[in-house]
Parts: sequence; structure tokens; C-alpha cells
Amino acid sequence: MTNKLINVLSNSNFESRKTTKRLIQKLKKHNFNPTTTLSPKAALTITVGGDGAFIKAVNRTKFSSTPIVGINTGHLGFYQEISPDQLDEFIDAYKNNRYHVEELPILSAEVFTNQKKYYVQAINEIVLKAQNSKAIHMNVFVDRNHLEKFSGDGILVATPSGTSGYNLSLGGSLIHPQVEAMAMTPLAGISSSSYRSLKSTIVIPGQHVISLVPERRYANSNLVLIDGREHTYAQFKRINIRFSDRRINKLVLESNYWENIKSKFL
Repeated sequence: MTNKLINVLSNSNFESRKTTKRLIQKLKKHNFNPTTTLSPKAALTITVGGDGAFIKAVNRTKFSSTPIVGINTGHLGFYQEISPDQLDEFIDAYKNNRYHVEELPILSAEVFTNQKKYYVQAINEIVLKAQNSKAIHMNVFVDRNHLEKFSGDGILVATPSGTSGYNLSLGGSLIHPQVEAMAMTPLAGISSSSYRSLKSTIVIPGQHVISLVPERRYANSNLVLIDGREHTYAQFKRINIRFSDRRINKLVLESNYWENIKSKFL
């Protein structure tokens, strides 16, 4: 292993900072060169915290191809699979190449306004809703095929790994990370004599494009959540969501997806 440079990114809570200090000391003892300044030349990025720290790190590294692994000091830690008491085992496994790398798909979206086109990416999900907790009315297309006129709180589109987050709390379906598909889940869809909105998740193959086109009245009152971060766009027209050609390389030791599901959700 010639490249000894390792990024170490931590959130600010006490347990994370304490674990990060121990981790850096241990890495140095094994002749690694840990840095907290986020070098693009690093061989590995380690995040310390909960799933939020992992997602934030992915965004901070601009969805880099550098492998990334998480140490869990949070509550759930679906992405963060290493506990703070496993630091020695983790370093030993990494030194001796006892790991594999999973490629996680990410969402790529084009946001169209009257004047501009913006590009955004997400590892978990993208949500379109209205500001101030109002209901939103929008047309939903899949590859330009009109699917429905949705009315409700909003629409969420998640990656397979992202289905265990906000999507699951909405009653959405879990998708195994090896399935190349997006989950499109409604937020409180309205179904009445006046409105007909789908009430459950639709699983859509990754090569398709989902287009969300809100009515004109929401052109300046939209709220787009990208991995939980709020964005608003003036003169918003539509958003096209698909899988990116890029992937996140997640370093995995001996993780078992089904054990993760059982231990964290059941």
C-alpha cells in the first residue's frame, strides 16, 4: 500500500471528536498519514459521526471516486458500519486488504428555471415540495410519459441506499443496494373526488428519467431538498431526475445488508 494519506472527517459532537482523536493516533502508529483538511489525493476518506456525517462528507468531497467508510458515533448509522470500539480491527483489515468496495448509485438532477439550468447531485434523495408546508400540485412524467397529476405535500425520489432514510419514514419501500432502481414516493398524496394521486412507492429502473413539473403558481414558492439541504429557485419550471454516470465507492468490511436491516429497523 503506497498511498498512506487518509482523510478523516468528523462532526462536532463530543463522542465524534474523541473517537477522531483516537483514530488519528492509531493511524499514525500504523504509519498512515491522516489529514482533516480533505485532500483530493487521499487513498481513503473516513467519516466519524452518524449518517448525516457520511452524507455531508460525500457532498464535501464532491462525490469523489475516493473510497469512503464510516465510523458510527450517531444513533442509527446505516452508512456508518464501524463502531468506535472496532478501530483496531478496521485498521488491521484495511492494511491487509480484507475489504471490498461497493459502488453506490447517486442521483443527478437538472433544475430548469426561466433563465438558467442548474445541476445537482444526491446520495440519498431529492424532494420537491412547496414552501410553508402547503400542498403542491404537479405533473409527474417518466421518460416524457405522463404518469399522474399529483396533489399533496410533495414527491421524493431516492437511491437504493437512500431508501432507508426519509423514504422509509414515509412508508416507502426499501430497495437493495444492488438493484439499479429509484424509489419515487409520495408525501401525503391527496386522493378524493377532486384529486387522484398515487399513494405508494413506485420503483423505477435507473435508466429512466423522472420529471416533476409543478403548476405555475409554485414557480417562486418551491422547496427542493437535496440530501436534506433546502434550496429554492426563482421562476422554477421543472426538475429532471436520473441516475448519474458516476458512483460512490463505499468501503465495506464484513457488512451484511440483511443483518443491518434487522438490527437497525426491527
